[in-house]
Amino acid sequence: MTSDKIEKKKLAILEVLKNSTSPLSGSKITESLNIAAYDISERTVRLYLQQLDNAGLTKSEGKRGRVITEDGRHEIGSSRILERVGYMSSKIDQMTYQMNFDLSLRSGTVVVNTTLVDREVLLGRIDQIKKVFSMGYAMGYLVGVLKPGEKIEDLTIPEGKVGLCTVCSITLNGVLLKHGIPVRSLFCGLMELYNYKAVRLAEIINYDGTSLDPLELFIRGGRTDYTGAISTGSGYIGIGFREFPAESYDIVVSLAEKLKMIGLGGFMEIGRAGQALFNIPVPEGCIGAVVVGGLNPVAILEENGIRVEAKALAGLLPFNQLIHYEELEGVLRNIK
Repeated sequence: MTSDKIEKKKLAILEVLKNSTSPLSGSKITESLNIAAYDISERTVRLYLQQLDNAGLTKSEGKRGRVITEDGRHEIGSSRILERVGYMSSKIDQMTYQMNFDLSLRSGTVVVNTTLVDREVLLGRIDQIKKVFSMGYAMGYLVGVLKPGEKIEDLTIPEGKVGLCTVCSITLNGVLLKHGIPVRSLFCGLMELYNYKAVRLAEIINYDGTSLDPLELFIRGGRTDYTGAISTGSGYIGIGFREFPAESYDIVVSLAEKLKMIGLGGFMEIGRAGQALFNIPVPEGCIGAVVVGGLNPVAILEENGIRVEAKALAGLLPFNQLIHYEELEGVLRNIK
């Protein structure tokens, strides 16, 4: 058997463990692989598991079976990077369809990003974070807080951390779709501000050409400048660019106003039919729109040298679990 086939089967074992909520025995793993059309024996699975254990990618839980480690999860992502090109576009579509927020009832789930950060660190920068919200550089004015041990999708908040959930701009896609308006998410970029006004797009990354969230890359790469944006009115903030049918312009404008009233306002600029927006060409019969990046508030932390683990499109959170950003400090102080 070639080394390539062996590696694929090892990755398949890691995938099975990754998708399980409890430890799995060798026989259970073999059964799952055979169902997925992998021709592999239980003896071979046990051999591969031993090798994965030695590499630190899996861990034995005794008679309960095996679990995947964090290194194992990382190995899956690294080994399949080419398969994941365009992953962000697919993830956006998936989350757009999954959310079930009802604007008229103000209930249901919205898409959120989740940042893992030390509570004391977050409190130390709370004034700057609140200013990002107050100046309209965030996706609305609502946030969520997850305590240690709480979970969103496959992310569990570890001890000593809190999960700061900021509304993802993909929530806007979901609302428009629920009203019969198809939306194309084209790219994420950095908007240059001068004297508190958006002047031009400085950088862009297309969603369909990346396996990572572009705004995460901009933030980690030190390309943002929210410190300048909130202090002098000149800086660089994250945005997304959307397209939707020109005939839906009036409905989109109306929905944007309603969303703003309930704390989900994220439209920075809505263009006109067939007209370029910030020098980005828009096809005939379409309208372009610039939306504010959902991870914007946490960029302040990175700009101050505080490394955080930010996960875009982390999952769905009930709308009624969100609070006004002005309540954030009090909620954090009450977490023991």
